[in-house]
Amino acid sequence: MIKVSVMYPNQPGARFDHAYYKDKHMPLVQARMGAACRFYTVDKGLGGGSPGEPATYVGMCHIYCDSVEAFQTGFGPHAKEIMADIPNYTDLQPIVQISEVVVGQP
Repeated sequence: MIKVSVMYPNQPGARFDHAYYKDKHMPLVQARMGAACRFYTVDKGLGGGSPGEPATYVGMCHIYCDSVEAFQTGFGPHAKEIMADIPNYTDLQPIVQISEVVVGQP
């Protein structure tokens, strides 16, 4: 299984609409990807590693797929539409990482 993490750096003055991201953008991603998206999670940054330190990322999602190929097959045909929705919830540039899940929930 792989995880595609899309992370939005916490930058002063940046705009990020958590409700839109959770309620509209991510359901759009799942709907377009269909069965290629096994499930996803959405995170809202609360704090950094030390007390009072701001979160490194204001928000992020993690999309779980069977393989990189499954992700590309599900996301690729809809990339333009999905990417065009980003300005509806943020002015930040996302950071993307694809990881292999080596330990997960049973």
